[in-house]
Amino acid sequence: MRLLHTSDWHVGRTFHGRDLLGEQESVLGGLADLVSDERVDVVVVAGDLFDRAVPNAEAVAVCARVLERIRAAGAKVVITPGNHDSAARLGLFGGFAAAGGLYLRTTIAALHEPVLFEDAHGPVAVYGIPFLEPETARHALGVEGRGHAAVLAEAARRVRADRAARGGRAVVLAHAFVTGGEPCESERTIAVGGVQDVPGAVFDGFDYVALGHLHGRQTLADHLRYSGSPLAYSFSEARHGKSVWLAELDASGLAGVEHRALPVPRALSTLTGRLDDLLLDPDHTPVQEHFLSVVLTDRVRPLDALRRLQVRFPHAVHVEWRPEGGRTGELRFAERVRGRSDEEIACCFLEDVRGEAPAERELALLREAIHAAAREEG
Repeated sequence: MRLLHTSDWHVGRTFHGRDLLGEQESVLGGLADLVSDERVDVVVVAGDLFDRAVPNAEAVAVCARVLERIRAAGAKVVITPGNHDSAARLGLFGGFAAAGGLYLRTTIAALHEPVLFEDAHGPVAVYGIPFLEPETARHALGVEGRGHAAVLAEAARRVRADRAARGGRAVVLAHAFVTGGEPCESERTIAVGGVQDVPGAVFDGFDYVALGHLHGRQTLADHLRYSGSPLAYSFSEARHGKSVWLAELDASGLAGVEHRALPVPRALSTLTGRLDDLLLDPDHTPVQEHFLSVVLTDRVRPLDALRRLQVRFPHAVHVEWRPEGGRTGELRFAERVRGRSDEEIACCFLEDVRGEAPAERELALLREAIHAAAREEG
């Protein structure tokens, strides 16, 4: 059996305010070509199908079209919810979807009940462990301990018991932060009142564990892997090299795992320098169509910097100012404002954030605003 491990689609997510639905449909729809070319039997999504618990109509439509393409290419699909999804909404029509080869494993009560597939070597049981919010899940599972490790250990115990009674090979989907994994900036923390890490040993005894939650592709053990997200959702992912895992099971279990690269609809880059130099330097031509994060080093904060950058770099989405040479002195609020008038404090603030003192016309506006506020209070 050939299994394609994906996770963290986050359909409906934006990138610094930019809509990504077109890029998401292009990349995710391309999974259907992989299914056909690689003779994939089952595609799994280990959590965070959507970016929100209540996705908008456009995100739902994109997801539906992608799943239809994958099914038309010949693969069955197994999905379990992540911390961004609503398990109840995602699993609402699970019974009907299963008739068409789409299996939604969304409930805690049924996490030990696998989707059963057959290949030339016999049955393969695919278990979906939905994201387990510790405080809710520990009551549902009858666990006294608190935290992710306690509830996932009990979930894995139940799956392991079913597998032992059933026999055959077993694949597990789980959405968790497993110890040894490396996070990035675009993941929402799942630490709620305790440590979020789960020991990898929790998943011992299974032929393959398809992990979701971390957005970079990672191998924690031969059988224990993160596929990562199919698109980059933060500049910290610029060098990830997005891909999916292709796992093959033979009669004895896991026969091998390979990665398959996914296309990059728009590359991510970072530029650093003074605004005028960035706008004129021909060396930056190759990144003009990239998503850009820009660090400006001008001694004085440039006005309307993002709009000006977007004239040359239409996909510049993030700007920060770090003046060349840095700021002098450590700011201590109480010391800086002691004995100063409102006007002096406002002027000092403007000078600090912009790198230059306010102009005379700005001072006049400040005085007018301060006097108006004083009259209103009085």
